[in-house]
Amino acid sequence: MRYADWIAGGERVELDGHRLFVRQEGEGRPVTLLHGFPTSSHDWAWTVPSLVAAGCRVTSLDLLGFGHSDKPRGHRYSIHEQADLVEALWGRLGTGPTMLVAHDYGVSVAQELLARDPGRLTRTALLNGGLYGDLHRPVPVQRLLHSPLGPLFARLTDEKRFVAGLRGVLSRPVPDEVLHDMWTAADHEDGRLLAPRLLRYIDDRRVHFDRWSASLERYEGPLLFVWGPEDPVSGAHVLPRLRERRPEATFTVLPGVGHYPQVEAPEETAEALSAFLTAP
Repeated sequence: MRYADWIAGGERVELDGHRLFVRQEGEGRPVTLLHGFPTSSHDWAWTVPSLVAAGCRVTSLDLLGFGHSDKPRGHRYSIHEQADLVEALWGRLGTGPTMLVAHDYGVSVAQELLARDPGRLTRTALLNGGLYGDLHRPVPVQRLLHSPLGPLFARLTDEKRFVAGLRGVLSRPVPDEVLHDMWTAADHEDGRLLAPRLLRYIDDRRVHFDRWSASLERYEGPLLFVWGPEDPVSGAHVLPRLRERRPEATFTVLPGVGHYPQVEAPEETAEALSAFLTAP
């Protein structure tokens, strides 16, 4: 599904003074999908149909500052606020206990939600992300955007530079039109200018390292890791610690896949998530 069609199938919902883009599809077990930096919920476009067919009620959203959600300038974005907004959305939708799937930036939001109310999350699936801040390896573009020169570099970013950065963390080929849609989502309403502010999640991961590590390691619900080992940011080097700290978890490691399993290997990722989320 192209990005324009994805947007046409959702709506903007006002939550805590911000409008967030939200989609809901299917009937059955509730599951919420959280996307990563710097893209949008459209990353899940190839996953959602399989989850719906498997009997899930799928909620996907663009987090604040991303995609077609509000992108307030001068705002201090934080993982805690993103978690607040997810909880507010669940309240608006009447969502009780729910399953959760998260990727990249979204895994930090998931860890904060796990720290707050782990019993609410009946199953949790996590895709490549900085689950342990000390293992997170930002690529040069991210380090530059996170530096004092970040605002200047963000203004100089265009689609060519953006796509080149994405290709640096991908391992399998991804069609040009998919990368164009990812840029379209990121740059909506000049969203590229927000990258330095959104990248403060790197600082959040350091500050809340103990809280978020504990939330992952103490979680008692079923846990799945879908992982692209070729990811230079959060790839194979993260797996030994995950296997050590969560040996009872289910691992689906996708050979030859980089940072975006749901985009690089959509069928394999959807199959793994569908089987996990619908298990007895």
